[in-house]
Amino acid sequence: MTKKAVLQLGALTCPSCMQKIENAVKNHDGVEKVKVLFNASKVKADFNDEQTSAEALADVVTKLGYTVEKLKVKA
Repeated sequence: MTKKAVLQLGALTCPSCMQKIENAVKNHDGVEKVKVLFNASKVKADFNDEQTSAEALADVVTKLGYTVEKLKVKA
């Protein structure tokens, strides 16, 4: 089933950070759609919860060196 995750990040400092995060999350198994909102420091992703989880997406972002301050999941 497709779910939506919203990850609130610490402040993004440059547009290349946005691209780096978007590419990493987009290439994670089970991710169907991803959008990084630079000014809001948010990542919005649609994912298949049978293939991955919102926590796994947060891990991808954390491993890139960014802080995930809040994580919300909607069905």
